[in-house]
Amino acid sequence: MKIKICGITEIETLNYLIENKVNYAGFIFHKNSPRYVTTEFLSKAKELDFKETRPVCVFVNSDSAYISSALKFFKNPIIQFHGDEPKDFCKSFGIDFWRVIRVDDSKSFESIEQPESAGAILLDTYKEGIFGGTGITFDWNSIPSDLISRNKLVLSGGLTIENLESAIKINPWCLDFNSGVESAPGSKDHCKIAEILSFIRKNEK
Repeated sequence: MKIKICGITEIETLNYLIENKVNYAGFIFHKNSPRYVTTEFLSKAKELDFKETRPVCVFVNSDSAYISSALKFFKNPIIQFHGDEPKDFCKSFGIDFWRVIRVDDSKSFESIEQPESAGAILLDTYKEGIFGGTGITFDWNSIPSDLISRNKLVLSGGLTIENLESAIKINPWCLDFNSGVESAPGSKDHCKIAEILSFIRKNEK
């Protein structure tokens, strides 16, 4: 099971994820987010060797020029489209991308694309006016079983050590943690991350 820690704003945390071989590190390029990345942070991140950790750049209805300029800070990034971007727009950058479905009810799953379009589908909790980072879970039992089997499914929205065992039982391809591993918005708690990594990796043995 893959692991993604999203909303990274501190170089110390990024180094920690790289050292602990976390699969994906997420960087938010949505200016209304408390986890929005600064130019100073990006300049430092550009100099790092990510080794086995792959960067995921999160955008919400951004224009192509802004996306292209942001991607230049990273090698081999994945784009995570968290807004209402059309399929052709998502494909136009010629690199791997993930699509996000903000889950409100069972009808939310009707808009999910086929796997040959997006590299993965991320499920997050719908909250009006907020694009992610809500700390709220949706009803995981509402996820269609065929969706789990046919897509690379990334489970997000309110994941914590307290509900981690239940999340693993859903058997998603990847678990995406954000506010559930923070001491404050944008400030990751390394002890919480270590606890989650230990739990997941112990259960894989």
